Parts: sequence; C-alpha cells; structure tokens
Amino acid sequence: MRFAVCMEEGERRLGVVRGDRVATLGSPSPDLLEVIGWGRDGLEAISKQADVLPAGAWRPLSTVRLALPFQPAGKVICLGLNYRAHAREGGYEVPDYPALFLRVATSLLPAGEAIVAPFVSEKLDFEAELMVIIGRGGRHIPEAQALDHVFGYTCFNDASIRDFQRKTHQWTPGKNFDRTGAIGPVVVTADELPAGAAGLRIACRLNGATVQDASTADMLVPVAMAVSLVSEFMTLEPGDMIAMGTPQGVGHARTPPLWMRPGDTVEVEIEGIGILRNGVVAEGEEAPLQGAAGK
Repeated sequence: MRFAVCMEEGERRLGVVRGDRVATLGSPSPDLLEVIGWGRDGLEAISKQADVLPAGAWRPLSTVRLALPFQPAGKVICLGLNYRAHAREGGYEVPDYPALFLRVATSLLPAGEAIVAPFVSEKLDFEAELMVIIGRGGRHIPEAQALDHVFGYTCFNDASIRDFQRKTHQWTPGKNFDRTGAIGPVVVTADELPAGAAGLRIACRLNGATVQDASTADMLVPVAMAVSLVSEFMTLEPGDMIAMGTPQGVGHARTPPLWMRPGDTVEVEIEGIGILRNGVVAEGEEAPLQGAAGK
C-alpha cells in the first residue's frame, strides 16, 4: 500500500494513495505509527475501507498539504558515503564501515514545504536518498531477518550545509540545520517494491536539470545490512527511519560548486516510490511548519 500523512482542518490525517490521488480516512484518523502495529490484517482492512470511498474523496496528491510521516519523529539514523562514486567525488576513501550520524526532529520537513537556506552559509547542497521505515523493532537483528523488520520506504533529501559539515570530523552541525531534511511525500509498504528496495533508479533534479542519477543497486551497504548494523548498537523501534546515503553528483563536488539557493526547486525521485518536491527559501522567510515536531 501507499500512504501519505495529510494536514486537514489543523489535524494530521492518514491518506491512502492510489496513482497520483489521495483520500484521507477521516477524523479521528489513525496515525501511521498505529497502522504499522496492525500488521497485514490491518492493512487489508484499510484497503477495503479505501475501496468504498466515494469518487469525490479522492484528490490530486499535489493539491494536499502534507506532514511528516511521524509526529513526534522517532530516531533518524543516516548512512554517509554509501555509494562508492560519491565517496570518491568527496575526497574520501571508500569505507569498510559506513559513516553514521543522526538527524534531529527540528531538522526535518515534509514534502511541499520549503527547505531553509541559512543566512550563515551559502553552501546548501542536495542529496537524494532512499529512506527506510522500521516496522518491527529489535536489537542484534540478523541480516538474514532484517527485511522482516522493514515496514516501507520513502524519499529523503539530506540537504547539507557543507562548510559546517566539514568544520569537524563529526558531521552533526552540517546535517542538522533547521528544516533541511525533507521526507515524503508517500510511504510505500515493502511488499510493493523489490526486496530491500534494490535496483531502483534514484535521481535528483535542481530546477528541472538532473544532477544525480543512479541506482539503489550501487549502495555499498544494502538495506538488510544497514538494519542489522544499526541494531548492533541501538534498539530499533517502529517508526524509526534509516537514510541510506546519496549517490554521486552532489553540488560540492562540481567545478564550480552547485549550491541550492532561495527560489530554487529541488526534486528527489525514486522509482516505484514517487517524487519529493521542495522549494528553497531564505532563513526568516519560511512559513510556519504544520504537523511536525512541536506543532
């Protein structure tokens, strides 16, 4: 199934997505985290509920204001340097163990909202990524069983402030500016995609021009391995998310560098999942964010 969390009348409401249209399940609406706990029978019940919705309940997804998948957000664990060509374009050795860092809730924003270009830097870069959504938690999860713990997938733009990222060996500052990590618009359950979301085209476009174009088959650490590795040092819980790293083509590796600026539009597209589209605004010009942590 395909889900989107929509903002209607000031509420977060779960929507079922079919094609390019969405219908919400009304108020009160189940939370996506609640749905994850229902299992296959619950998903089938939602599908049957959607089957009987009137035609007028279905609207173009592009016309709906969206929210983050979870509120508040759970843990967001990110892999860096997970594509060989991307590691090399950034001047890094290809790692034996993935670079790992965390994203905080205030750094996230949903599809359709504006990424904020901070006034302290002009080096705002794009990063198309596959995002894994954990459905069943655990610790020390064997790699052979790891995909059983995945609920689904969505798109992620790990927009990064490069000069702050490289101030220290730890990437935390450059990866956690407010409203830079865009997620959505659709969560696709794992059964609708190849195992581990492998072999999917992943691309990024800046103002309509393709700047990244690769395949999730190129990941050094595939999804099952990533889930297993992360569970070695922390307990994964339903609703946690793992960002799988970006392929080559990022802005800082270009000559001259290509940065995102206010007025730009950036899109992340992953085959079988959808298109994550966000504008870019200058810090101080952003609209209030609905349906996110603390709102």
